[in-house]
Order: sequence, then structure tokens, then C-alpha cells
Amino acid sequence: MTRRRKTNTKKYYFLIFITIIVIIAIIYLIKNKPNNRSNFQDEPDKINNQTTEKISTINMIMVGDALINDLLYTAAYDGENYDFKPFIKYIKEKVSSYDVAYYNQETILGGTSIGLSSYPSFNSPQEFGDAMVDAGFNLVSLATNHTLDRGEQAIILSREYWNNQQNVHAIGSYLSNEEKDTIENTILEKNNIKYAILNYTYGTNGIKVPNGKEYLVNLWSDTTDYENYKTKVKQDIESLRDKVDILIVAMHWGIEYTHEETDIQTKTANYLASLGVDIIIGTHPHVIEPVKKINNTIVFYSLGNFISSQTSDACTNYKCNVGLMSSLTITKSEKDNETNITIDNIQNELIYTYQKNYNNYLVIPFSNPDIKNYLEDYQKVYDTYSKIILSEDKDINLVPLAD
Repeated sequence: MTRRRKTNTKKYYFLIFITIIVIIAIIYLIKNKPNNRSNFQDEPDKINNQTTEKISTINMIMVGDALINDLLYTAAYDGENYDFKPFIKYIKEKVSSYDVAYYNQETILGGTSIGLSSYPSFNSPQEFGDAMVDAGFNLVSLATNHTLDRGEQAIILSREYWNNQQNVHAIGSYLSNEEKDTIENTILEKNNIKYAILNYTYGTNGIKVPNGKEYLVNLWSDTTDYENYKTKVKQDIESLRDKVDILIVAMHWGIEYTHEETDIQTKTANYLASLGVDIIIGTHPHVIEPVKKINNTIVFYSLGNFISSQTSDACTNYKCNVGLMSSLTITKSEKDNETNITIDNIQNELIYTYQKNYNNYLVIPFSNPDIKNYLEDYQKVYDTYSKIILSEDKDINLVPLAD
């Protein structure tokens, strides 16, 4: 006998209802499932849209006049060669760590082939340049009141010497207009920061620049021709200003042995600042003058002598033997297509040229503890010249005397 199972109708419809609900839920979940691949692809776009700040820095150090007379180059001569490196061993310790290192070559490096000479018409051994390059100096100004001392021949020898120095940029005196235009419009770059330097002298001790050869030395006369040269300098600056982050002008100006800047120095500094010059480096007085800021421009009116053996009556109280070694940090910040340049960490350090019996010379910073062995009155001298540096801007930083 066959027995048939009786169907429960209510239970049957309930199962159908539950099945439909489950199917609907599954379809909903499938359609709304998170697309992990899509989210992953969007992430890089979010990262790329984030703005990051790029910071670049260089540090710079500078010293003043290298005035190489017969006492110095005689002391450097060993009977066969000239060696100035021992004279600046303490300076090399400082300079070697800087990206940019400037000095002013007061006396022309025409070399021994045309005969060395001293005051009033200087010509110095090229071996002095070797010592400075070895110490790390890579930015050199050549336009001084002594550039024409030994005529065009010495300038040719000097320029050829500097042209043969790798990674050294020498400005202010040239062999042709073409060379002048090339070098003065050279844009240097270090650590993503672009910079350029121009160099001028107030005059050449009455020696006339040969007609048609104005390229031999860059002049900015402070006499009747001041306004004419001012126009030319403006053109030089404007040709570079928008192409660089930092623009430097080295000025050979002022009155010798005077610790106060002249009216013409003040006038010129304010004019250069108005044109957007960032750093003004002053040389020629052979003594220290104040350091100050003019708006966003830092002005070193005179760094004094870097090395010399001047012994004239004008050089009493060590003032021709005490110079300034200044340093600063240049920072470039780039963000949102905007670039900001700052100059800070400005430090000013006194240096002293020691001499004994005119045959032993040594340039030493006052921050070096050995200064006590070379200058008996080091505390008094430090106090005297510190006041001059800070006389117009008390916010200027001075490196402390060695403990």
C-alpha cells in the first residue's frame, strides 16, 4: 500500500517568504560591496594633492683685504718657494666647512715673472692665491684701487691665474668685454640656491684706465662721475636680480683707517638695497666698520684687513691687524609655488694677524683659545673693536671671546 505525505500549506509559504528575503539581501550586499581596488587607486591622488615644503640652505663666510706687501712675501719665502699656507692654518679650519667663502684680493697676483713689488705699486706672488684656494675660498673680488698698479700685463697674468683655478669665481677685473659679460652674468648654484656677485671699486689711485679697455677693472667712481656709474650698476643688477635667489655686491669704498662709514658709503648702500641687493660686502678702509641691516639687506661696511703687515702711524692700537670674519646662512623655502629667501644666523668674529720680527705671521680668530698666546691685550682689543661692529645695530651677533 502506498502512503502519501500530507503537505503543511502554511509552513510551505513561510519558507518561500524567507527564501525571497535572503535572495534580496544577497543581491543588496553584492551591489554595495566596497571596491577595495578603487579606493587603493584613489590614495595616490590624495598624496599628490598634499603640499610639502622644500627647504634648501647654504652657509657663507667672508673676510676682507689680503694686502700682501714685501714683509709678508719675504716671510713666506724659503729660498726656493713662497708658502703662505702656515699663515692661515687657523682660518682654514673654519673656512673649509662653508659652501661659499669670499675674500678681497687687495694686491694683484701678477706673480714673480714680472717682479714682485710693494707699496705704492703692488704685485704679489700667485702662491698666496694657492694658499687661499687650499683653505677653501671660492669667491674672490679683484676690483680695488691697486688693480692697475702694475699695468695691463699684471692684470693679464692675474686673470689667467684665476681662470685656471677650478671651482673659484673671481670678479671685478677681466681680459675682454666678452669675458666680463660672461663672468659677471654667471649664475652660481649650490644646494638648489642660485646666487651671483658683482664687484666695483671707487677708483684706481689716479691711474687712468686705458681707453676702450674699461673691462680691466670695474669702476664706480664716487666723484663727479658717480651718477653715470650708478646708472651702469643699476643695469648690471637688474640683469641678474630676477634670475637668482641671492645677489651679492662687493664694494671697494670708503676712507682708509676710518672706523665710520662715509656719507657716500651710506648713500650707495641705501641705493643698492633699494635695487634688491641682498648682501653688501665692503672692503678698502683696512680697518673694521659697522655691520647693519637696511631693510632686508645686510651691509658689512668694512671687513678690515684679512692679512697684512701694515705698520704706518695710521695703524695704531692694532686696528690694521684686527679684521672681521663674518658668516651667515641662506635658506630657501619652496611651497605652493611660492619661494621665500631668508638670511639669518649672521655671526661676526674678530681675527688678528700676529707678527713677530717681520718673519713670522699668523691669522687667528679671537674665539680660538690660542689667541692668548699671540696677543697680550686680547680682552681689551676684543672689547674695543666689538663696540665698533655693534655701534649701529645692537642686534648684530658677535662671536664670543675664547674662554
